[in-house]
Amino acid sequence: MIAIIATVFAALAGLLHVYIFVMESVQWTQPRVWRRFGVADQAAADTVKPMAYNQGFYNLFLAIGAIIGIALFWAGGGGGTVADVAGRTLVLFSLGSMVAAALVLTTSGAKYLRPALVQGTLPLIGFVLFLFA
Repeated sequence: MIAIIATVFAALAGLLHVYIFVMESVQWTQPRVWRRFGVADQAAADTVKPMAYNQGFYNLFLAIGAIIGIALFWAGGGGGTVADVAGRTLVLFSLGSMVAAALVLTTSGAKYLRPALVQGTLPLIGFVLFLFA
């Protein structure tokens, strides 16, 4: 049962990071998107567009790692098979990286606490549950 709940949280964390990728790398030119990230005007959005594009792909790669890890974990069927161990490792690495990125975001100032909580809560819960799955 813990494995199922852990998988749900890991998958939700992955989906959230895919959504962040879409905003940063695909929809960045839309004012509603760059405003969500605290960017003040179009000129500033244009200036940081390359950074947002790159950062979006970081989020996508973490999401892909979590999803592939989940697939390997379930394909392994438990019991310490190669797929099980590889899947757990990949999920824990991906979720841990998401949590670490959220922690780093908190060092950018108090206004980033809420986004850090949004970015880091699902992977943190998934990470802890995967430790016991």
